[in-house]
Amino acid sequence: MTDKEVLLLRRKLDLLLRTGKLLMESAADTNRIERNMKRVAAFMGIPEEKLHIDIRWTMIMVNVSDERNSFSKFQKCEKHGINMTAISQISDLSWCAIEEDYSLDKYEEELEKIAKKPRNYTPYIVAIGAGFACGGFCKLFGSDWIAFLFASICAFIGFRVRARCIEAGLNVYMSIALAAFAATCTAYLSSFSGLSETPYHPLLACALFIVPGVPLINFVDDMLDNHLLVGMTRAANTAMMVVAMTFGIAFALRILVMNDVAIDHKFSELSMVPHDPYYVYAIAAAIAAIGFSMIFNIQRRLLWVVAVGGIIAVCTRNFVNFELGYGPVIGSFMGSFVVSVLAVKAVHWFHVPNHVLTIPSVIPMIPGVLMYRSLLAFINLHGVIGEVTNAFFNGINSALIILCISLGVAVPNIFARQYIAKDRQRHLQEELEKRRQRGKFLEW
Repeated sequence: MTDKEVLLLRRKLDLLLRTGKLLMESAADTNRIERNMKRVAAFMGIPEEKLHIDIRWTMIMVNVSDERNSFSKFQKCEKHGINMTAISQISDLSWCAIEEDYSLDKYEEELEKIAKKPRNYTPYIVAIGAGFACGGFCKLFGSDWIAFLFASICAFIGFRVRARCIEAGLNVYMSIALAAFAATCTAYLSSFSGLSETPYHPLLACALFIVPGVPLINFVDDMLDNHLLVGMTRAANTAMMVVAMTFGIAFALRILVMNDVAIDHKFSELSMVPHDPYYVYAIAAAIAAIGFSMIFNIQRRLLWVVAVGGIIAVCTRNFVNFELGYGPVIGSFMGSFVVSVLAVKAVHWFHVPNHVLTIPSVIPMIPGVLMYRSLLAFINLHGVIGEVTNAFFNGINSALIILCISLGVAVPNIFARQYIAKDRQRHLQEELEKRRQRGKFLEW
């Protein structure tokens, strides 16, 4: 290869790696990152049989080789967040580049626009959305509307504490712990107002904006897709986030309520059976889903779609759980499964990846009551017979529900993806052939 050809190939690999980095740092699952990178490589004229991609959570590696030459490049991934808009736009860009005969300069320009595009919502709007999301959780747990308002305010404070900590350069997990501590403290103080008939419910919901729903579902997705190394790394990150959140909550409870037996008594007797009409739970689910959509930076045009998804998920869960009597584990699985199946079709109507619609929709089913029962049981162990059993029972049940929510989202998407993979590949080859006929195909 000539020096000019080598420089051109290196530029292609650089753009390919930047594409993968942006997807990884926006919380795309590994299968989507690989598919998009291969599509971009096809646009660049790099044959798939000569392309080798290795994706890690903190590093992406690409190699192009034939019988005579071998070129490798590496890209570090550092700033992990959640940006569903970026994931959608990169998917669109990979197809537009092929169909509209983009040059490398044009592709790089569009990729930079996506990378530098401001988020759809300002930081304070996101904090308000996170607050109302936790308020929606509070209402789903059976609170009154005053407690809904208190939970929203406490979550708003916690969310802003986390944002300020991150801006100050604190460790991500320390920021989560401090946010959970601040939200829990303010929620406990709100219980003394006397304005709410359910004063302790905000404690259940005020820190749930931290729940790592996207990393958890991506972990399940990666494991089922046989991307074991990335999946285990995502699982470790998820576990660290949960541990940090638990530490912040437990520390606050130990300081504030270690002598307040009323809270433990209230939570242990809190009814899990819905006592409000279905339309009330539908409203609460829609609010929670929209709030998390803002945290995940989903396009404004999709907020109503995600709200409908949240309503379907929660109402399906409640129907299967209480009306049919199959319990919360099966109910949660069916709620997420139904939403994921509907999303398989809906992605073609709204032209977005499956997870953009499904993940915010199923987050309102998080079992906050069971999680807190387990946490308080472990904090208040006194050696009484059955205490450990009760703590583990609630902990295992909440873990099973969260796992079933993740499986319900992941499984239909994986099967649908395998079903339509051949059609996508055929469409890709047809578009590449049209590009060759137009004389616009790039050779590596």
